[in-house]
Amino acid sequence: MGGLDLEPFILSFKLAAVVTLILFLIALPVSWWLSQTKCRCKPFIEAIVSLPIVLPPSVIGFYILYTLSYNSPVGAFFEQTFGVKLVFNFTGLVIGSCFYSFPFMVQPLQSGFESLSKNMLEASYIAGKSKLQTLLKVALPNIKPALLTAVIVTFAHTVGEFGVVLMVGGSIPGETKVASVAIYEMVEIMDYSMAHIYSAIMLVLSFSVLLGVYIFNQRYNKRIGVM
Repeated sequence: MGGLDLEPFILSFKLAAVVTLILFLIALPVSWWLSQTKCRCKPFIEAIVSLPIVLPPSVIGFYILYTLSYNSPVGAFFEQTFGVKLVFNFTGLVIGSCFYSFPFMVQPLQSGFESLSKNMLEASYIAGKSKLQTLLKVALPNIKPALLTAVIVTFAHTVGEFGVVLMVGGSIPGETKVASVAIYEMVEIMDYSMAHIYSAIMLVLSFSVLLGVYIFNQRYNKRIGVM
């Protein structure tokens, strides 16, 4: 049995941070549009966004792996044009995790935007603010609990992801071997002592993150209620 290797945890947190930032920038306009639109295609778009929640990770991982591999037009284009391989590296992990964690960023933001008073938004438009200004200066500051939930849950979900990252990235030390993959390999070789340690660290971190979110939301709601 070897010593505790922190590299998989560092890689997991790096991946989660990059994915969370990318998804926030992408999900913000998507969730805002979904919360405001009356388009008939809204249920169709929502179903597509929510697919990663119900689809098995192996299914998502397979399609992402095929799409990014050299055998597909997308993968072949990037490799031939830019000399960039999109699978079995950190870039592949980021792309795969973005797809898998997308609904965890979109849904809390959308719920937060939908909870806003229509009068407040209309007052912003009457005051001459554009839709972008209303989003950034009026809507976002008033959905702090939803915003925090979206960011933290997306980060935590990405840290704990296993199926998609294993299929798209494999297990390359220092490149794609994240904490969840490391735990899987320890169980495979029956190194249960280290598997317990790694799993306990993940459990404590996940619980602490969620506890912090719920405590913040509770205090925020009480403060709003008092005001």
